[in-house]
Amino acid sequence: MSGRTVSSAILILVLGSFFATLCDVFIKLAGVEVPIFQFTLFRAVFMCMILIPIVAFRHFRRPSSAVFLGLKLHFIRGNIWVLAAILLVLSLSELSLATANSVFYTAPIFIMLFGAFFYKERLTVDVVLATFFGFIGILVILRPTEITFGMVSAILFAVVLAANSLLIKKLPQEQDMLYGLLITQLCALPLAMGLTLWEGEVFQVEILVYSVFSSMCSILYSVSCLIGYRYVASSKVTSAEYSGLIFAFLLGWWVFGETPDLGLFIGSLFVITPLLYLSHRDIKRLRKEQLLSSTRSSLGAG
Repeated sequence: MSGRTVSSAILILVLGSFFATLCDVFIKLAGVEVPIFQFTLFRAVFMCMILIPIVAFRHFRRPSSAVFLGLKLHFIRGNIWVLAAILLVLSLSELSLATANSVFYTAPIFIMLFGAFFYKERLTVDVVLATFFGFIGILVILRPTEITFGMVSAILFAVVLAANSLLIKKLPQEQDMLYGLLITQLCALPLAMGLTLWEGEVFQVEILVYSVFSSMCSILYSVSCLIGYRYVASSKVTSAEYSGLIFAFLLGWWVFGETPDLGLFIGSLFVITPLLYLSHRDIKRLRKEQLLSSTRSSLGAG
């Protein structure tokens, strides 16, 4: 699977979505009483331990002069990652796997809104409608009779995830993505360590296993995105990531005995359908642009 064709890129992204959902499973398996800051620190440490030999080997084969670029941005993203990791644990400790993931998939909506606000990207009627239906979907999924930490954490996680994703645009293009991921995790360590000391919980050996496996799944997801979006236009394949919602339904039922109700399916449709439409629209626009470019080239050659 090279990721050079649309079909192989989609398959890679589907596998990546599976690993992302599996990461959530291991976090949820850690239990409601898990010391959140200690667990977050372990995840950051193990991600660094896994990435260091990989990045060192890649750098040894192809030395890069861009290793010191974007350190301030990596530091910001590292600290945002800590916040996102904490919100992820809080939401999964209270909500079902499928419910939490359904809310998480509103992140693309926040990305579009933040893109319009911070990068002055054009906010079309389609995007506004997608945002409107997305928030209706959240209300249908959560059906809040009272505001809980889990609900708020899930929505805030989607917001923080969107903010962190937008910062990727500012990362140095010539810098290796895995190296950037390593530096981001290294920058997350001071804050995670400080919060762990402040938490003051007794060291729990049993959560190490969940930390290791969730870290491995996070890295595999990041690698799948790196390969899946590297050669193919993102608009052609990004909808493949929504397969993660199917994995959340299946794994939630199989591992935790969760049974999704009709409201969850309806709410998920409100969230996902507009995003699939926007993706399909972008594909059509890209094809028209390519066709127009090919026609102009042919006329120029003639």
